Amino acid sequence: MVTEAIILAGGLGTRLQPVVSDVPKCLAPVNGIPFLTYVIDAIQKQGITRFIFSVGYKSDSIIDFVDSNYKHLDKVFVFEKEPLGTGGAIKEACKNLYEKNVLVFNADTFFPVDLQELADIHTKQKAECTIALKRMTNFSRYGAVETSTTAIVTAFKEKQFTDKGLINGGIYVLNVKRFLKNKLPAVFSFEKEYLEKNTSNPKLLGIAFDNYFIDIGVPEDYERAQKELSFK
Repeated sequence: MVTEAIILAGGLGTRLQPVVSDVPKCLAPVNGIPFLTYVIDAIQKQGITRFIFSVGYKSDSIIDFVDSNYKHLDKVFVFEKEPLGTGGAIKEACKNLYEKNVLVFNADTFFPVDLQELADIHTKQKAECTIALKRMTNFSRYGAVETSTTAIVTAFKEKQFTDKGLINGGIYVLNVKRFLKNKLPAVFSFEKEYLEKNTSNPKLLGIAFDNYFIDIGVPEDYERAQKELSFK
């Protein structure tokens, strides 16, 4: 059982600023509730007990929110003094972990998959990284992900209209020690410089889920969340 989580909450949220400019993206209100609430609550319900928040842009707002609303949460805040990229942020946050494996989440994405199932497959297959993939139809905002019959990730496709396929759901299980053994720089993109460079490697798996998925990174999907998350 994986009980530690890294939440990446350091993004600038540039594309969302036309509609939400006074708070960091992860605190954008959805039906009057900061979006991060949905993320933390869903993760807690599945047995995650320790949280490492990677923060940067408007970090004081995020820290104040978490400290005020989750007073008894076992938590650590890792500061990005300068933008580290998603990979650099994960690498830095990993220094605060106790367990062999960790779950990684994006603070602007809600994708309530079965975390135990994801972690069990990751462990049984002795993977270094396992991605939660979302089955999706008629999409162009995201690049498609291809996998083999044994769930090995074989390709990340460029963004283009796709009638049916898989996308990266932004949730990962990482074997901490093995991940840190990679010769990765202090600042890098987890998606471009780690995931894409390890395609067809048996250590990188992708598991597909049909659960609800929303990424509030653009105004259109942020507005959609206002309607859809009221029922979650």
